[in-house]
Amino acid sequence: LAVIQDVVYNHLGPSGNYLPLYGPYLQQGSSNTWGASLNLDGEDSNEVRRYLIDNVLMWLRDYHVDGLRLDAVHALVDHNALHILEEFSIEVAALSAFVGRPLTLIAESDLNDPRLITPREAGGYGLAGQWSDDFHHALTANLSGETTGYYADFASLSALAKVVERGFFHDGTQSTFRGRRHGRLLDVERTPTWRLVVCADNHDQIGNRAAGDRLFSRVNESQLALAALLTLLSPFTPMIFMGEEWSASTPWQFFTSHPEPELGRQVAEGRIAEFAQMKWDTSQVPNPQDPATFERSKLDWSELGREPHAGLLGLNRRLIELRRTHPELTDPRFSSVSARYDEAQQWFSLTRGDISVVVNFGGQPVDVDVQRPVETLLSVGETKESSGTTHLEPYSGVVVRTAVADRHRHPEL
Repeated sequence: LAVIQDVVYNHLGPSGNYLPLYGPYLQQGSSNTWGASLNLDGEDSNEVRRYLIDNVLMWLRDYHVDGLRLDAVHALVDHNALHILEEFSIEVAALSAFVGRPLTLIAESDLNDPRLITPREAGGYGLAGQWSDDFHHALTANLSGETTGYYADFASLSALAKVVERGFFHDGTQSTFRGRRHGRLLDVERTPTWRLVVCADNHDQIGNRAAGDRLFSRVNESQLALAALLTLLSPFTPMIFMGEEWSASTPWQFFTSHPEPELGRQVAEGRIAEFAQMKWDTSQVPNPQDPATFERSKLDWSELGREPHAGLLGLNRRLIELRRTHPELTDPRFSSVSARYDEAQQWFSLTRGDISVVVNFGGQPVDVDVQRPVETLLSVGETKESSGTTHLEPYSGVVVRTAVADRHRHPEL
């Protein structure tokens, strides 16, 4: 068991922030979504950088946390030859050697930039991992059919296939949402799959929706099971948001408690303007300052004993057990991952070594050729295997082991 602390270094917030009174901590003329950027490369920035580095080390050394999740690193404005993220990596590696335990830095980034997780010796920043939103977008679009905003490019099974085989969907391709090329090619020959952190839901993807609604409210129970299958058995490091393990029905809405009424009003108006730009129904946007918005976001723990929540919790446990007991599901090589799909019939197959996850995204029964005899490890919904063919009823899925014939399981080892 490890503890990962969430830290924010891209802004300091508009309320109760007195730090700029003590020095040039903020960069004049540079801002991001949340306010003024920190001064990482301007005049007198050496001390600001040291302040942040010492904060990183404090959490790991003094509070004994095992790693840090670095919030929205794409909003860190730093034009120094030695980027602040690389400097974090250098200092944390030195501390790790001293304390004798692994210390981990994970970046939240929407840049699809492999430099974040490329070793420093190879010219990268040397972080342990980074979030990959492309997996979430492709999974959500294919489950729910949503194509607004940044989901526009992901409403095909080919997008999901590219993500599981190549790590990023946008790796220098045109982004419809951004109106430009986005991302950079990931070196799948040298990058282990576990460096990418993926999810079916997280606090941002839920909280940044107009109503703060989870995937639970947009798809059926069977589709939730498919989301769990593909996330927990993906080649990447899976992440589960609080309550997702039992498919909590409660929303996770954006809530604030700013003591300044004017600031609270501005935040509420800013949320409405943001969702109007995304072409979402702004009447669904709750007031962040309303205490009821916070109360609605609390988990209902009684759901654990009721269906469909209890059944989905059991499914998540079985999937985690599969991942723990089958080496194919922890193999870090992209070369052991492949995907097949049929856009018309809406079936998708993810293969990792001798294990395949085959799911039916569509509302009609399908038969999928698995090519070799199989052993069923787990199934959800109505499925049937016969003579190398898997029959899948709508929104069902199966995990199978294909028979190993006259070959070694990992001949390249």
